[in-house]
Amino acid sequence: MENRGEPVARTPVPPAVPPAVPPAVPPAVPPAEQAADPAVQRHVLRVLVISQVLSGAGLAAGITVGALLAQDMLGSTGLAGLPSALFTAGSACAAIAVSRISAARGRRPGLAAGYATGAVGSAGVITAAALDSPVLLFAALFVYGAGTATNLQARYAGADLAAPGHRARAVSTVLVATTLGGVLGPNLAAPTGDLAHLLGLPRLAGPFLLAGLAYAAAALVLATRLHPDPLLLARAAAAAAPDAPTGAPTTPTGAPGPVPDVPADPVAAARIRNRVLLGAQVMVVTQLVMVAVMTMTPVHMHDHGHGTAASGLVIALHVAAMYLPSPLTGRLVDRHGPLTVGAAAGLTLLAAGLVAALAPAGSVALLALALVLLGLGWNFGLVSGTAVITEAAPLATRARTQGAVDVAIAVSGTTGGLASGAVVDLAGYSALALGGGLLALVILPALAATATRSRR
Repeated sequence: MENRGEPVARTPVPPAVPPAVPPAVPPAVPPAEQAADPAVQRHVLRVLVISQVLSGAGLAAGITVGALLAQDMLGSTGLAGLPSALFTAGSACAAIAVSRISAARGRRPGLAAGYATGAVGSAGVITAAALDSPVLLFAALFVYGAGTATNLQARYAGADLAAPGHRARAVSTVLVATTLGGVLGPNLAAPTGDLAHLLGLPRLAGPFLLAGLAYAAAALVLATRLHPDPLLLARAAAAAAPDAPTGAPTTPTGAPGPVPDVPADPVAAARIRNRVLLGAQVMVVTQLVMVAVMTMTPVHMHDHGHGTAASGLVIALHVAAMYLPSPLTGRLVDRHGPLTVGAAAGLTLLAAGLVAALAPAGSVALLALALVLLGLGWNFGLVSGTAVITEAAPLATRARTQGAVDVAIAVSGTTGGLASGAVVDLAGYSALALGGGLLALVILPALAATATRSRR
């Protein structure tokens, strides 16, 4: 039947719901803009400074008592240089690993893994001392060397995002941060020795308790705080630059990969290779001389009646001279060039060798002066050589090149550590110091030749 005159029921229509508006997502900052932001570079330097302060304590602790621990276990001075040789040999191997991890995954995982390995080595040294096992001691010192390699590799991370005219100063900022821990570590040799004694361990194992904790803390800081990764950001910025090569490679995620900026011109490639070799030569020679003289100075002092506190003070001043002048050295390199500062390194090491050779064995003050000059010469060589390498190495191969150079540095340190004990055993500490000073002069002809070619 029809429904006449009755209202028809209607299904109510729900009110229109406006479409959901997705939350506003801030646009991603382009890599080039992020890399050029001074705040990013300041953050990277802050994180690196904290990690270097911590790792400096671990580094200096092993330097202070490593040779004494070996001498105490072996009862011989002839092999007292072996610990230095072992942890510098371990440093060479670690430099390869850290640089490869950094090249593939960035500075953060590379540096964090290096410091974590150094902490494991410290624990091994403590175990070896408790068991009176020279074999375990030498194996652990090899692993402990990873901390040394990582401490040096960190300086390159400071320069990844730095402007070309400020790279040496960025490197020096990272280096100087090692000073606080480096000075604190040796002066804690006696208190940490007392702590080790309370724990039933040999007193000479005490500084390695500090080293293990310091390296572990440095690894944690880098793993959690070094964001963004400076090397990966620098590569991304270079790949996204307007003048980047067409078809630049990408990673599996689609992110820009390293820019293939190795020059195809043989002349330009040869120039880069020569500059890299020059920077490597400066750092290799200064490392060899410094490690040889530094390693045997605590043994020399111990053999002439000086205690751990005196040798710890001398090494503390030495480590301070290695790192504290870095800001001034960086400015000198940026202003006068790395070749001039590299030449100053050779002359300063000669002065250190002369003072150490002529200093009476009973004079802590003169031995401290010699070690301060030794550290200063090393600082001149490291900052100037690093500046040469960083300026010369293309970004695409920079991490691998830096790792290879640090391997050569570590090998030279191994050579100096191995030879130092034998030289002192055969000819005495004075002959070692004087020979080291004279050896440092071999870098001067190469620097002079490069300076002459640059002026043409």
